[in-house]
Amino acid sequence: MIPSYEPDEQLVELCEALVTSGITDICIVDDGSGEEYRSIFDRIETTYADENVRILRHSVNMGKGRALKTAFQDLLEHRQGLIGCVTADSDGQHTPKDIYRCMQELAGHPDSLIMGCRRFDGEDVPLKSRYGNELTRSVCQYLCGINVSDTQTGLRGIPAAFMKHLLNVPGDRFEFETRMLIECRDRVEILEIPIETVYDSKENHRTHFDPIKDSIRIYKIFGVMFLKYVFSSLSSCVIDLVLFAFFCKLLRGGGGSWYVMAATVAARVISAVYNYLINYRFVFRSNKSHSGSAMRYAMLAIIQMCASALLVTGGVMLFRGVSETLIKVVVDGCLFFISYYVQRKVVF
Repeated sequence: MIPSYEPDEQLVELCEALVTSGITDICIVDDGSGEEYRSIFDRIETTYADENVRILRHSVNMGKGRALKTAFQDLLEHRQGLIGCVTADSDGQHTPKDIYRCMQELAGHPDSLIMGCRRFDGEDVPLKSRYGNELTRSVCQYLCGINVSDTQTGLRGIPAAFMKHLLNVPGDRFEFETRMLIECRDRVEILEIPIETVYDSKENHRTHFDPIKDSIRIYKIFGVMFLKYVFSSLSSCVIDLVLFAFFCKLLRGGGGSWYVMAATVAARVISAVYNYLINYRFVFRSNKSHSGSAMRYAMLAIIQMCASALLVTGGVMLFRGVSETLIKVVVDGCLFFISYYVQRKVVF
């Protein structure tokens, strides 16, 4: 399956190479390229009509994600016993040999997402591609727990059942491929195969990936995920303070200062239960049993509290003259990010 927008002759060359190599079940989506490019699609459709090469069309440009969904829907409706599909880009970055390897891997692992991953350590790899991929890879691994060497590769073997699930996943442009990776978590195994890294040196070659707009769309996905965690933590803090004040007012007057301890414990228990439930369902969308997750969460909370107390105490002793509050802000800030990783990796 090849999504294509305003293609050049490389799409024709790719189709010819695929058919010549024996790959004749090809679906191309014209993503609203317009009349100027219709001749390219018509030529492909006419030339390879007997080779089961079909063209699906969007009236206007709707984005790569929407083009993928259009093909998914068509294939799921009209192909009985479908194993899945292999997606490839139309700009010549994927060779017929690698596409065929991806097909073989999908046939052998029909329940896994196959990723044809490029190498980014060659001398001919542009620096922006190398560092851009490394940054996205690191962020994706930390925030989502998805560790793949090439997060933006368009060469993927997608199982039929996963195709059906992806029809309901938001995202119509390049960010859809990132969402696809996130949806694999606890659902589909990811298998990588190394592929040839091809960078077109033609001056007139252009990509439809907007480095600003599309990067914002991709990182917005990661940002929203982490902001959910921030919201959960801040709202828990507010609830803890409000409940502490409420219980102090309720219990005060009985004599002594025991009510402060009681109010602290009661407020912390309720806010912790709230934080656990929000993180379980809203932040990490866990499907693990509550018994195990709740126990691990409680242990993490105790360890984090002890670590904070020890590190702040040590910081005050080591950096004399520095505000205790400032030291606590630094320590708890570091523990905040560590806690996110542990909750994603271990708790939920």
